Amino acid sequence: MKRLRKAIVTAAMAATALTTMAQGNIHERSAVYQWPTDEAVVSNLKQWQDLKFGVLLHWGLYAVPGIVESWSICDEEWITRDSTRTYQQYMDWYFGLADTFRPVQFDATQWAQVCQDAGMRYMIFTTKHHDGFCMWDTQQTDFSIARHAFSDDPRRDVLCHVLDAFREKDFTVGTYFSKPDWHSQLYWWDVYGKKGRNVNYPVKRHPDRWSKFVDYTHRQIEELMTNYGKVDILWLDGGWVTAENRGQDIDMPGMARMARAHQPGLIIVDRTIHGPYENYQTPERTIPEEQLNFPWESCIPLSDDWGYVKRPRWKSAQRVISTLTEIVAKGGNLVLGVGPTPEGLIQPEAVARLEEIGQWLRQNGKAIYNTTTTAHYHDGPLWFTASKDGASLFAIYLLDDDGQLPETISWTGNIPKKDVRLLSTGKKLKWKVEGERVTVTLPKKLPRQSFALELGL
Repeated sequence: MKRLRKAIVTAAMAATALTTMAQGNIHERSAVYQWPTDEAVVSNLKQWQDLKFGVLLHWGLYAVPGIVESWSICDEEWITRDSTRTYQQYMDWYFGLADTFRPVQFDATQWAQVCQDAGMRYMIFTTKHHDGFCMWDTQQTDFSIARHAFSDDPRRDVLCHVLDAFREKDFTVGTYFSKPDWHSQLYWWDVYGKKGRNVNYPVKRHPDRWSKFVDYTHRQIEELMTNYGKVDILWLDGGWVTAENRGQDIDMPGMARMARAHQPGLIIVDRTIHGPYENYQTPERTIPEEQLNFPWESCIPLSDDWGYVKRPRWKSAQRVISTLTEIVAKGGNLVLGVGPTPEGLIQPEAVARLEEIGQWLRQNGKAIYNTTTTAHYHDGPLWFTASKDGASLFAIYLLDDDGQLPETISWTGNIPKKDVRLLSTGKKLKWKVEGERVTVTLPKKLPRQSFALELGL
């Protein structure tokens, strides 16, 4: 036990360095976009674009010691890990966490309630990260939460409970799935030593082994698409698994046909792989510099990390609101990363921030949800969106963390033709136009927070 505790402490100490390095190893979004031809997919994409705000739940073995998800078992040069043991000893320790991962407080209804209170409209749950540990009762491997320390718990098929809880709250639901699998001997084969992120054996020399891995992957996807009710999004990570990179052809056409045969209209996000199976782009931890006129989603964690860590650095609620506003004004969605604890709960610090975000959205959400872009979308601290019926523009004023509200705000263009109202109260405000410059007088004792105005057209 002393050795295990020392390993956990050492790994946790390395987590900050690994996080910093991991942020420099982010996948860039594709340079171009290809619209899908399936009308059901296009229709679902348009509905998804109206949702604007979602949650990406990372939860797996890495939550137990509170370290960065999966990457510490990869042997690329930028990785930092416990240096008191050999690589194989570290691998044995990491995979052995399956025998201690027992989230007895797991409560998917708490997750769903917290996310609903935050104003989120869709969710994506990590069914399997790169380490290969499955968060559902797969029949393709014993390396799952349902077959180890949590196997005697009636909630052991975690995915079932998560999806059901969010569907009860009318969320659009999605499953994250890692295409690489660093636990599988079909991907990382011990006959070969080097274990970077890619398959570690030559595919051309061992085509039968790779074919078995493709079959294994498709069988797991089919389980996700057939055993858990309606699924709206299949979010595939591991963009290096592609035919152009070491022959890692995962047969995406076959996978997509199979998945959509079970889930018609399924949105597939083969992230960073341009083509018909990247139905929306996923810039990670970043926001595009300009508006984009196709479906996209910035994926950004609430802390510095996707999963649970012991000493997180949280983003403020105001920072998330500002990020969401900029993304929506540029035509995208925000999926916010939240990592439940190893016991199975969302931390109080996260809950408090999410509740504050939700309070703001309950007052100002009309300027966010179901909106579209406007040509002039940014002017200083103001960001602009438009109602889809063309009746209103919305001006969202973003307050800095340490800022003060001015007596008036002004911008150029986007001239209202009717009333200007404070969205949170419906109160009409005084305004004037001089040339192309609009100036609005703010009410006294306005709460010190970001706010939205509705500009009648």
